[in-house]
Amino acid sequence: MLKIAIPAVAALGLIAFAAQSQATNPDAHTGVVPMGWHLSHEGPMAKLAYGVENSDQLALMMTCERGQTQATVYGDARPSSPRLIKASLSTEALDPLSGELADEARISVRDPALQQLARRGTLEVEGEAGRFELTATRDERRLIGDFFAYCGTGRA
Repeated sequence: MLKIAIPAVAALGLIAFAAQSQATNPDAHTGVVPMGWHLSHEGPMAKLAYGVENSDQLALMMTCERGQTQATVYGDARPSSPRLIKASLSTEALDPLSGELADEARISVRDPALQQLARRGTLEVEGEAGRFELTATRDERRLIGDFFAYCGTGRA
């Protein structure tokens, strides 16, 4: 009797443990990876992106080189600002997000929309889905501050 009971109880314990582990992992059920702000450097260029880390799933990416006061904006979402300037396109310019012809824009790192991102961790953007707000956690706000410091002024 014990030969059957002990393995059965052990198996039930393992099943209960596995079920509890999956219940406490929020991504196990949805398969959704959270989006957020990420900073990376590629040579002399800093890249601040909102999307899924280490993927091409980005809603917005801004790039600049050290000391520049203009950031180049890529992606489906754009900062909601009347000062956003569409860049002229050449047939050689490729969007680093999609690999297609670039539809890039430029914006000053001193723009009020970007100042709001640096100071409060929120950026109002617009895209095909309309206007919405991207927010940053405390840790992400430090990355955002590092991006603006790198771009030249130490502040947005």
